[in-house]
Amino acid sequence: METVAPIRVMIVDDHTLLRRGLSALLAGDPRIVVAGDAADAGEALRRGPALAPDVVLLDNHLPGVKGVDALPALKEVLPAARILMLTVSEDADDLAAALRAGACGYLLKTMEGEALVDAVLRAARGESVVAPAMTGKLVHAYRTATGSRDAGADAAPSGVALLSPRELEILRGIARGESNKEIGRGLGIAETTVKIHVQHVLRKLGVASRVQAAVIASTQGIT
Repeated sequence: METVAPIRVMIVDDHTLLRRGLSALLAGDPRIVVAGDAADAGEALRRGPALAPDVVLLDNHLPGVKGVDALPALKEVLPAARILMLTVSEDADDLAAALRAGACGYLLKTMEGEALVDAVLRAARGESVVAPAMTGKLVHAYRTATGSRDAGADAAPSGVALLSPRELEILRGIARGESNKEIGRGLGIAETTVKIHVQHVLRKLGVASRVQAAVIASTQGIT
C-alpha cells in the first residue's frame, strides 16, 4: 500500500507563542508536518523555497509588510503552495483583499483547533476555505475581489434552476462554509458522494470554486 506523504505547513506569524501553539496543534495530526515558521513576510520569502510547504498559514498583521501585501510575492516563490490567511480581522474588505491577492482561504484565530486542522487538510485537497463567520460577507468580498458588482449573479438564476433537490442541499452546505465531510454527515451520505455532487453543482452554476458558489447562494437567498 502506497504511503501518503504528510502535508507540509509553514506558519507565518509575528507572535512566537502563537507559532509554537499552532505548531504543537498541527503536529498532533499524523497527516500534517510543520515544515517551519517565519516571524514576518521577509523571513517567509527567504525560508519558504527550502521549506517547500504545501500549505501556508499567513497572518495579515505582520510587522513591515502586511500578509495580504506579501501574498503575490509568496505565490511567486511558492507556486505550488496553498495560502490560508489566519487573522483576527472580520472585516469584509480584508477578506476581499485576500481573495484578490490569491489566498485560497480566510480563517479566524478564534476558530477551534479541530476546525483549523480540517481547514489545512481541505486546502491541501484544493478546496477554498472561508470561516463560517465570514460566509455572510462573501458577496461583498468576492464582488470587490473580481471588480464586479454583479459577480456570479447574472448566471445564477438559470444555473440554480438546473440543480436537483439534493444538489440544492449541497449548495446550502457550501454556503454555510461546511466541508464535504460535514455536509455528508448532515445529509447521511458518504464524503465521496458529496464531492461528486459538489462538482456537479459547480459545473451547473458555471463557477470554478466553492467561494463563487457560496456567493451565488447568498445572492439567491439559498441558505
